[in-house]
Amino acid sequence: MRARHADPAEGEVPQQRRILAVLVFSQVLSGAGLAAGITVGALLAEEMLGSTGLAGVPSALFTAGAAFGAVGIGQVCRRRGRRPGLALGYAVGALGSLGVVVAAALGHAVLLFGSLFVYGAGTATNLMARYAGADLASPARRGRAVSTVLFATTLGAVIGPNLVTVTGQVAHSWGIPRLAGPFLLAVAAFGAAAVVLATLLRPDPLRLAEKLAAAQAGTAAESPADEAGGGPDARPERRGVVTGTGIMVLTQLVMIAVMTMTPVHMQAHGHGTQAAGWVIALHVGAMFLPSPLTGLLVDRFGRRWIAGASGPVLLAAGVVAAAAPDCVPALATALVLLGLGWNFGLVSGTALVTDALPPARRASAQGLVDVGIALAGATGGMLSGPVVVLGGYPTLALAGGILAMALVPVLAWAAGRPPRTVTAPAAPPTETEQV
Repeated sequence: MRARHADPAEGEVPQQRRILAVLVFSQVLSGAGLAAGITVGALLAEEMLGSTGLAGVPSALFTAGAAFGAVGIGQVCRRRGRRPGLALGYAVGALGSLGVVVAAALGHAVLLFGSLFVYGAGTATNLMARYAGADLASPARRGRAVSTVLFATTLGAVIGPNLVTVTGQVAHSWGIPRLAGPFLLAVAAFGAAAVVLATLLRPDPLRLAEKLAAAQAGTAAESPADEAGGGPDARPERRGVVTGTGIMVLTQLVMIAVMTMTPVHMQAHGHGTQAAGWVIALHVGAMFLPSPLTGLLVDRFGRRWIAGASGPVLLAAGVVAAAAPDCVPALATALVLLGLGWNFGLVSGTALVTDALPPARRASAQGLVDVGIALAGATGGMLSGPVVVLGGYPTLALAGGILAMALVPVLAWAAGRPPRTVTAPAAPPTETEQV
């Protein structure tokens, strides 16, 4: 059943194209910084501490930092706007990255762990930027706006790992451990993203969206758009917020759990780090590269249809991984499906949450949503190890796929009531807005 929407051009604010261009530029930069923790965080901790038992601590630390960062960034965005909130988040991420470099140079483990926690603010900001892309988008183009920002992250995330050797050589020439090199790149990447957003993200998309909603409510207080949630004091549509959040939390938990243990499982069965890196690279590509197509599908067929599709895709990933756990091509296929299912859930869930929130209430609520996503990822990562120890990797993969099918009853509950969508005004006020 095909969902009906307004013409894609209808309701599009002229400033939206410029805002998306600035966000894309900043995401390409910040994506390179995002890759540092994923690529060498665990290896750096293992090298400094001389133990593999604590190698998973960096991931837990910057995930926890991302959760706290999401709350702070959301509050700053609510009070000051997207521009200062996102710029501050990246600046804090750059500071954390610098702390990691200093800790590596000094061999200071406590400073390393504290800096990785602060570094998490940069990773939180990278994910939260997708909301800024949706602030001024019309409902008919909201999925594509979100996916455009997500897709831009891919470029930086691909560039970053390919510079590990180069940045390692630079670090070594400065008398710093080679594994700290990618964090040097993160300092520059997050810092540059902060500068780009602070100087170029004008008008501020959230502030402009709030002014447009207020103007719309003032001129047509009894219009259908106002009843649908366009006014500045409109109440959020709780069912849409809960549904979108549930989709993103569940897909994040399943994705992180299976992804975390795949390299460990492969090494335990004699596959080298190169094979594991290849599988993870394909997985990361599947997480972000399909975003433009996903956004188009979300806008054309409806948020809930694509969210519902993420469950079977994740189940297929679990079945493939469990059926051939020692076959590298099968694991690669499973991880591609895992990334695709996560992408379906994130884009559709983000659109649902944004649809349900009036502009004045978006930033703080979206920050809390991303806290839930970060905590779900941390939970998935922590639980994955014990599950593999007790039942093996196939059990983890299959259990994750089955758990993802919980999306079906969630969406069935959500379908019990039509969503109330926050609409975007067709045009900005007559004076030029430079918020």
